[in-house]
Amino acid sequence: MTDAVNALKIAETYITLWNERNEARRRDLLASNWTGDARYIDPLATSEGHGAIDTMIAGVQQRFPDFVFALIGKPDSHGPYVRFQWGLGPRGGDNPIKGTDFVVTEGGRIRSVTGFLDQVPG
Repeated sequence: MTDAVNALKIAETYITLWNERNEARRRDLLASNWTGDARYIDPLATSEGHGAIDTMIAGVQQRFPDFVFALIGKPDSHGPYVRFQWGLGPRGGDNPIKGTDFVVTEGGRIRSVTGFLDQVPG
């Protein structure tokens, strides 16, 4: 069961993972907070397992080297499900890219993420 405090922790550690530029620390975050068989899918990528998810995140960081992820609003949750919105943009600036992610947890760890892009510059 995911309560509001745990939902916030899951969303915050998720955002921290996406912002972590050090590969070793990023892999530690994956190992600590995601199940070994975790899966990530959005309109641009599908990744299964820690190695593939790490590679995908590193690719996004290379594509947007001056951008950071930020949590927008408060996460929602019920049962093992967590939903939250995020923004991607320059630190302290507007987020030209925004999305919503739906997370399924297992034992307090992320088992799967289904992401949607809500706003992408044309």
